[in-house]
This record gives sequence, structure tokens and C-alpha cells, in this order.
Amino acid sequence: MDDDSDLQARKAVRGRGTGELAKGRFERVEVSWEKQEAQQMETQVFNDTSRTILSFNDSPDIGFSASLNPYRGCEHGCIYCYARPTHEYLGLSAGLDFETKLFAKMEAPELLRAALQKKSWEPQVLVMSGVTDCYQPVERKLEITRRCLEVLAEYRNPLAIITKNHLVTRDIDILKELNRHQAVQVILSITTLDGDLARKLEPRASRPEMRLKAVEELAKAGIPVTVNMAPIIPGLTDHEIPSLLKRAADAGAYSAHYTMVRLPYSVKDLFHTWLDEHYPARKQKVLNRIKEVRGGKLYSAEFGKRMEGEGIYAEHIAQMFAQSRKRYGLDKKFISLSTGHFRRQPDAQLALFN
Repeated sequence: MDDDSDLQARKAVRGRGTGELAKGRFERVEVSWEKQEAQQMETQVFNDTSRTILSFNDSPDIGFSASLNPYRGCEHGCIYCYARPTHEYLGLSAGLDFETKLFAKMEAPELLRAALQKKSWEPQVLVMSGVTDCYQPVERKLEITRRCLEVLAEYRNPLAIITKNHLVTRDIDILKELNRHQAVQVILSITTLDGDLARKLEPRASRPEMRLKAVEELAKAGIPVTVNMAPIIPGLTDHEIPSLLKRAADAGAYSAHYTMVRLPYSVKDLFHTWLDEHYPARKQKVLNRIKEVRGGKLYSAEFGKRMEGEGIYAEHIAQMFAQSRKRYGLDKKFISLSTGHFRRQPDAQLALFN
């Protein structure tokens, strides 16, 4: 397939972040397809039979060590998503497969209950989620995240939720119960206020206005909610920092933070193609800006720099963000969640897992 027809095929996938079946790092064979096959791609959901549900990390750049991911893959289809390469470990593409072939951990609530019940479990803040969005569209039907929240409320184990979906407001009833024990906060990721850009950048995530509405609804319910401008894409979204933080403050957020765009492995190539398709005239400017904050590269995994970048332009973004945070009263730290109310349940509830 020549370059023009290949690009046309990628454009033909409606409602997706990419049309590419990018070759994985661990694959020897690259898949090619014809244009007519790319007109529509339905989401497929498979059962994930993992027997553990909690993941742990010791990264100095991440403010948590334990996370819970109810799904693998994410239908939101954010083109810049750093988690896309995780699908390559399944023999699938970080491109279209990541957003159309999802794996649901149907037994996640039961596995979570068993993990929390163990005497070896040291109560700590869990984060949902690190490499997927726990409120992606399929959650509306499967309710795996909601059932996990019910377990966490039983045990009063503290939780931080990171999402781009208004669907989180569905579970305000459980979040209010957790909040009674200082055991929850919600982080809404908002990348841009531009609805047209968001539709291209994050095709199946909630629109910016709906995410701001979620901030408002959560704040009115007394749930601590913060906004994370994640990611900032230099040359494309960084000019929105002041206006986005003002809207976040007006909606009731108590704090705001940001991360710089990360483009590991094949995500760099997917982002290149996305710029060709949607913003060809701005492509070089955006790529040059990203390189400015990544030491001349499109990606750097160096601890201490990968989240906020480095260099003069990264410092400019940091200063603009800090000034806007202060101006709109969003320069507060994350709320400290409590493990003091944690309680284990009678062993009889876990008879099925013995």
C-alpha cells in the first residue's frame, strides 16, 4: 500500500484515535489492510482471566505505589496515550487494537476483596487507574469499576480516581460514603477546552464541557476534586493553561496539576501520523516544541524529568502554570487521604476464595 492510500485508510476509521495497526516491539510480522476494511471498527471486549488485580510500582515520579486497572486497553482512543504500548505485551497493536480490543477483568471486585482481606495487606491509597481509564464507555454496561468501589467502601480503603469521563458522577453515592472517612479524591484529566481538538485528540472521552460539569457535580457533592492538565502538548495546548485553570476553578476544583506529553515507543509514530492527518501545517512546530522539552528527543524516560520535561521551554510552561494556579486559588497540594478507618471483613465473606 502506498503512502497516500495508507493515510487515507487511517482517516477512514470513524470515531477512533488512529487507524493504524502499528507493528509491536515484539512482533516479526506487520499487518497490512485495505481501505475498505477500515471504514468502521467495532469495539470487542474479551474476558481477562488475571488472578491478581493490584499492581505496584516504585517510581520516584509517581505519587502512588498501588493501582487497580479494571480493564486493559482504552476505548477513549487518546492518540498520545503513553499506555498504548502495553497492548504489545498481548501480541496486539498499540494503535487501533489498543482502543478496539479491550480486556475486562470481570472478577476484579472479588479479587480486590480477597487482596484487602489478607493480613499482609497494609492499608494504603489505591489509584484507579494507571494504564487505562476506569470509566471508559464500556464501564457504563459492565460496572466493574462501580463494583470495585463498593468493595473499597466496605473496607474503607482510600482511593484516588483518575478519569476523563463524566461517567464518574454516576457513582457519587459510593464516593460520598468513602468521603465520610476521608478516603477518596477524584482527578479529572482535561487536556484542552477546544471541543474540535478534543474530538480529534481523544475521540471517545467526554467532551471538555462534560468533564468540567463532572468537576462541578462532584464538588457540589462534597467530593474533593482536582484537575490535571494531562498532558500538556507544547505548541498545541500550552497556550490554554490560564483559561483552562480559570474554568477548573469556576467549576469548583480545589487544586490543579499537569504532566508533559510522553510519546514512548510506537506512540511517537502514531502521533506523527495524527499530526499529518489533522494539523499538517503545525506539525513541525509541535514536534520541535516537544523536542525542546525532551532534551532534543521526542521522548525521554529519565526520572525527575519525564513528567514535566526540561529546558527553557519546559520552565516557561512551569512558570505559566504556577502563576495561573496561584491566580485562581488552585495552588493547593493533593488532599491527604486517611487509612485510619480501614476495616477487614469477617472471613466468612471470602469462603469462595479459600
